[in-house]
Amino acid sequence: MNELMSFWGQWLRPSAGLPIVQWALLLAVASACGYLIYRHTGLPKVVGYSLVGMIAGLLGFSGGHWPLEGIGLFLIELAISIVLFDAGGRIPWRWFRHNPMVLVQSVAESIFTYLAVYWSMLWLNVPREAAGPIALVAVAASPAVVMRVVADTRAAGPVTDRAIVLATLSTLYALTFGGAHAQMLARPGSSFFEAVPPVMVMFGVSILMGALLSLLIRLALRYMSPASENTSILVLALIAACTATAAHLGGSAPMAALLGGMLIKQLHPRPWALPRMLGTASSVITMMMFVLVSTVAAQADWSATIAASVLVLIVVRLAAKALGVAVGNAGSGASWRQAVWLGAAMTPMSAIALLIASQFMSASPSTGAIISGIALPTILLMEVFGAVIATAALYRAGEAHKPLAALPLPPSGEAPRES
Repeated sequence: MNELMSFWGQWLRPSAGLPIVQWALLLAVASACGYLIYRHTGLPKVVGYSLVGMIAGLLGFSGGHWPLEGIGLFLIELAISIVLFDAGGRIPWRWFRHNPMVLVQSVAESIFTYLAVYWSMLWLNVPREAAGPIALVAVAASPAVVMRVVADTRAAGPVTDRAIVLATLSTLYALTFGGAHAQMLARPGSSFFEAVPPVMVMFGVSILMGALLSLLIRLALRYMSPASENTSILVLALIAACTATAAHLGGSAPMAALLGGMLIKQLHPRPWALPRMLGTASSVITMMMFVLVSTVAAQADWSATIAASVLVLIVVRLAAKALGVAVGNAGSGASWRQAVWLGAAMTPMSAIALLIASQFMSASPSTGAIISGIALPTILLMEVFGAVIATAALYRAGEAHKPLAALPLPPSGEAPRES
């Protein structure tokens, strides 16, 4: 091989390098696998993306580093920011005034999840300083997976709407308390008051960047058509700039994008949809995020003890979220049957959980190693099986279309339609 490369060296030209070729081929395989799974089983495409990333990670693909850093960290933050900006723009604050029990459901399921996972980790003899961060990672549902499932199954209805809102709000709680806990974990010998300034800096930068993002987009919408392709490019560029700036200044890029989306909903209450061009661009970035998350998460070391801890965490987390949703269901306008499927739709975990775990790993490598040992396998399993459970929940709730595999085939020569 060395002789062949030496012979070929005189024709080689500098380029982006072999890693770009590897990632291009990996994304091509993931795209094809996602489509085939969606076409023949009716499961969302994210299942195929995650399976390809998982196989690549188990085979030793070197494209993802742990903890997250460099371009991999930026891509995940950018993809999360795009998803959370969209999700934040879907949160109807007027809904909370007319139906506050939805907010009660959100708070209850997050608190129950944290407490249940925390005490179960202590029961499994996980150190106290690692049990809290693991519980915070478990709080975060994945709005990216939920929204991907909704798009692929064309789901619509009260369970669908609440699943998106509750997943987004749980992400906000996890980002807020996870970032604060990571700051304090990085200063183990400091007092509470010494840890407050960096936490306030993170919150302040995130809020300011979110407000700036929403104001700039609101200004653009006054002079540009929401249906214009240029508006799409402008919004995507502003989100990317916000992501890079917020992370550089010590803030949380996903939190800034989420707050920006929530603010733009108030500043521009009229319904507006980003053009299809932005949807295509964001779909590529989101697909890359799912592949990267599963590639990184698959690098975790497995053992009988880890497998038992992961199984307990998954079961306890599912039960806690279902119980929290049930507590706030009375007076929320939803039936108990809908509450059951809503709790099941909250099970997916993905990039947000991975990002929070990476923050803990960077803050304290020793404690972070314990956290990662349990969190990464959980994220890997719940990105795949969580999407399957959410799909089944929305279908059983009567809000998702039948899987494409169950639909009659189109006439010869006519391509099947996808949403």
